Amino acid sequence: MKTFIMFALLFVSLVVNAQKDVTKFLGIPVDGAKSTMIQKLKAKGFRYNINRDVLTGEFNGKTVKVSVVTYRDKVWRIVVEDINYVGEADIKINFNNLCKQFNKNEKYSKASLTSDFIIPDDEDISYNMSVENKRYQATYWQKPESINDAANDMASSLKSKYTEEELKELTEEQRTELISEMIGKVVDTLSKKSVWFMINENYGKYGIVLYYDNEYNHITDDDL
Repeated sequence: MKTFIMFALLFVSLVVNAQKDVTKFLGIPVDGAKSTMIQKLKAKGFRYNINRDVLTGEFNGKTVKVSVVTYRDKVWRIVVEDINYVGEADIKINFNNLCKQFNKNEKYSKASLTSDFIIPDDEDISYNMSVENKRYQATYWQKPESINDAANDMASSLKSKYTEEELKELTEEQRTELISEMIGKVVDTLSKKSVWFMINENYGKYGIVLYYDNEYNHITDDDL
């Protein structure tokens, strides 16, 4: 029983703590006004072209252009795109290396535990993209910055629904439902801090485009 309660508290901690922060790009929250974000990126060394509304600079060892995307006047996405596109052999290496970087970075977790994302050496990406319309994409989630700070909050959150005695008396089916509910909340919360990238093709050359999304600022509940 103690194990179940600790398991439940752990999941609540992830949800509670994740709601306190948003996706970050170079340590900058993907949030607020576009003009403010541009100024923060310029302070990081990026150069802003007001006519094209893009910034250029160095990121992860490559020359890139950066676009700031807003929704309802709030920044919700940062787009980072290679400026120098390469051939098929090189893009496989670049894509796989980027996946390995994310896999090793403790700040991220895979959006899908079953996905490897690595492109095999013998993959014909040109054919697959042009004929099969295959999309080469990898999606990760930025983890909450701290779990320990949420210890008191997570206990309060769980206790607001159940007393300790009620938790002890839950049936196996009720425990399974509770855990399933919490897992769903965790997935939904973590997905709000999505960082994903894909291969883009342009006249037979290929580049990587990365997206740093703050889905808290992109709740599309407009009437269609």
